[in-house]
Amino acid sequence: MSARHLSRSLVLQTLFEWDFYQSRKINRRNDIKEIFKRNLETIGSGLSDIEYPKQLLEGILNHLDEINQLISEGAPEWPLKQINIIDRNVLRIGVYELLFADKKEVPPKVAIDEAVELAKVFGGDSSKRFVNGVLGTIYHQIEEVQKK
Repeated sequence: MSARHLSRSLVLQTLFEWDFYQSRKINRRNDIKEIFKRNLETIGSGLSDIEYPKQLLEGILNHLDEINQLISEGAPEWPLKQINIIDRNVLRIGVYELLFADKKEVPPKVAIDEAVELAKVFGGDSSKRFVNGVLGTIYHQIEEVQKK
């Protein structure tokens, strides 16, 4: 597993736990920094560069409202809260990388492919198709805006 893929997996599992507790309004264990730290020690113990997952997580959190809005627009028949918690957080990673990552480091095709791979590993039977479809829609919308 590549370091970037492991970093994304670490961020996904951190977002999953945080989102799980947030959505159930459970106050314990919902400090995302503590969740990240614990996951870094267990899941990410083999990572030589901890800056990438840290920046990825911080970037997603800093742009969470914008990312959530884009997901809602990319999947209009699925209210955000009804999207499976894994798929929702895979989409957050994918949308962040599509919009805010350095395109030289993470080209759009790589951002989508990596999100689909996370969906295959962590999601359900239809997750990879759903994630691919939503991110494809968002990517095309971004391209249209950039053309104007």
